[in-house]
Amino acid sequence: FNAENPQRLDLETFAIGAMFDQVLKAANLRLGPMTSGRYSLEREIEASGGRSRRGLGIKVSDVYTGKSRSPATLSGGETFIAALALALGLSDVVESVSGKIRLDTIFIDEGFGSLDTDDSGTLDQVLQVLTNLVSQRRSVGLISHVPELRERIQARLEVTSTNTGSSAMFRID
Repeated sequence: FNAENPQRLDLETFAIGAMFDQVLKAANLRLGPMTSGRYSLEREIEASGGRSRRGLGIKVSDVYTGKSRSPATLSGGETFIAALALALGLSDVVESVSGKIRLDTIFIDEGFGSLDTDDSGTLDQVLQVLTNLVSQRRSVGLISHVPELRERIQARLEVTSTNTGSSAMFRID
């Protein structure tokens, strides 16, 4: 109970860590397709820095290098994808643990501006994951200023800001 064990984890952290492992497992099911299998998330047992609790950190396993590294080393787009995978993984675990709770809607604010559109197709992969969510009868709201998204999202609410106020228009292409 008081962290006098080989891992020096107290009971509360141990219990939270067990649930966190479930979230990471669910997140990796989402992250894999978005990164073409390059990245997976794992729990870091050792505390990094003075701010985090021992056993509740995250490391990113990179198939390209065969090593685990800090999430701080990811690019902006990769960080966005990892955060999205974690949010979706948490949603999946909440739904599976509490059968009566269904998380039907997710709003994503920006982040898309940092996704690349080159040959790796990161934007395409993320949009495919979000399309799959919509096909599972979930709602996904994207808040973005990226013009390419405007071209690819058929149903959207466009907000225009002027010096006399803002206006909103729902469009379906």
